[in-house]
Amino acid sequence: MARKYDVIIVGSGHAGCEAARACARMGLNTAMVTMNVDLIAQMSCNPAIGGIAKGHLVREVDALGGVMGEVTDAVGIQFRLLNTSRGPAVWSPRAQCDKKQYRVHMKNVLEREPNLRILQGEVSGIVIENRRATGVRLNDGRELPAGAVIITTGTFLNGLAHIGEQTYECGRNGESPAVMLGNQLRSLGLRWTRLKTGTPPRLDGRTIRWNRFEEQTGDPVPTPFSFLTAKIDRPQICCHIAYTSPEMHRLIAENVHRSAMYSGRIEGIGPRYCPSIEDKIVKFPDKEKHQLFLEPEGVDTNEVYVNGMSTSLPYDVQAQMIASIEGLEDAEMIRAGYAIEYDAIDARELNHGLELKQIENLFLAGQINGTSGYEEAACQGIVAGINAALKLQGKPPAIVPRTEGYTGILVDDLISKGADEPYRMFTSRAEFRLHLRIDNADDRLTPLGREVGLVQDDRWALFQKKQEQRAKIERWLADTKRTGERLKTLIKRQGTRIEDFRPEIVAMLGEEPVHGVLTVVETEIKYSGYLAQQERQIERMKEAGGRIIPDGFDFGGIPGLSTEIQQKLDRVRPETLGQAGRIPGVTPAAIAVLDVYLSLRHAV
Repeated sequence: MARKYDVIIVGSGHAGCEAARACARMGLNTAMVTMNVDLIAQMSCNPAIGGIAKGHLVREVDALGGVMGEVTDAVGIQFRLLNTSRGPAVWSPRAQCDKKQYRVHMKNVLEREPNLRILQGEVSGIVIENRRATGVRLNDGRELPAGAVIITTGTFLNGLAHIGEQTYECGRNGESPAVMLGNQLRSLGLRWTRLKTGTPPRLDGRTIRWNRFEEQTGDPVPTPFSFLTAKIDRPQICCHIAYTSPEMHRLIAENVHRSAMYSGRIEGIGPRYCPSIEDKIVKFPDKEKHQLFLEPEGVDTNEVYVNGMSTSLPYDVQAQMIASIEGLEDAEMIRAGYAIEYDAIDARELNHGLELKQIENLFLAGQINGTSGYEEAACQGIVAGINAALKLQGKPPAIVPRTEGYTGILVDDLISKGADEPYRMFTSRAEFRLHLRIDNADDRLTPLGREVGLVQDDRWALFQKKQEQRAKIERWLADTKRTGERLKTLIKRQGTRIEDFRPEIVAMLGEEPVHGVLTVVETEIKYSGYLAQQERQIERMKEAGGRIIPDGFDFGGIPGLSTEIQQKLDRVRPETLGQAGRIPGVTPAAIAVLDVYLSLRHAV
């Protein structure tokens, strides 16, 4: 008889890893089923974590008790803090990782979880009884019963790869697609679409003339992703900056008809903010050159990732394009770039816990929901894992409000608006960026992680110590004077930094400050006026948008709402008045009518 699990996670990418560990750490008997146990957390595209806004997501995953930040700190080979010329609201860490070591380390971390089992097999279908997920079916005929199922299949659902005129089925290049599962999901009455992403060629670093390119070094003092990491002090590798050439532009223009994107063979919609090299040349014909980055994929491999050159042109054209760049004339291509299209579910089918509204106890996370990027997948994985666990424990869902995290913004955007192209996180999506910084992600989310049972004692003790030190430092700065002025006032001035007083702070505390606490204190002091203003705006937003819309509410029975708006509301089934207002096409006047109707209904 097959063993019954509390939760089964389908897939072992970045969403699946976070979902699996979250469920296991919250005490659930968990299984993660993957086609290949040696490719857990495979970095199928860029071997890097973080970047603008994406680094914020990783910090939030870590603050909730997730794993991506810890693994990145352990295997990162170059660390850079981006946007430091601007304000702290948009500072964001990025790390080049050792591709092989990332998946090896992640597998080791997951294998140490006592409540988690990792199984190799292909899930051919979800067992559904009375519109409730009750397990999975494997392609060998076995059924594994479970209380809940989380699907994190990435690009594998009916995946189709394109290199020029060549097309073949795959999940990632060289791996089988999930056709049977994809076809079952299509048959469930869920709205779905086809999306597309791509990857660039990989080169043999031994055949590159590195002295022809500008070096891009890491930061002298790396910024960790995890709040548990005190410092990173190992040697870092160097990346290099390259540029496209006029000859490359000519080659692309003359062969663009051979690109799968431009020949009409690809149905899926690609990411607007991560365009292929063909798109860059065709859509920006006046631009003389485009920046490329030569990024090593690890310390014990010769493979080099050509960031910025995603393409679906034929192999022969890719080879000529590479050779047209000075320094790459003799470069050998290890793997060609390719495009891949895949099935994605319309995320408006989901609630804030990432559970399908039509099928109970079936959760979706990652690219299946229309997103792009490892980080976007990871934050969905931890949200789905937490809420699947809470549901089985008979507890209410845990929702990250959009006022408290980029994770909340991502989920709210997806379930309210859907995604007509692969969704990527940007800081511009946030209403309150100064409040949602990387340095205070633990302030915002670690108490929630502790409340649901995901944050363990070591992380919670460090968090409490940081809060205690912060309070002491703030009091000391408010009470201590220099040249007649309080230090708190001096720090507000441009050119004065809290680091100037580090020796005195260490003496006052009797120990070194916890990593990051000085940054939080300094930012809160320097931007106190702006932060106070945002806090007032956040409260107004919560008050205006927090009204709950009852489950099963009949929007068709409200006089004053047009048929079109009634249909939009009925399609998304918003959970709050605020979410209803973020649905495209739902007007402020319609929200006012709905607000009045809800008030009258509550009064009755």
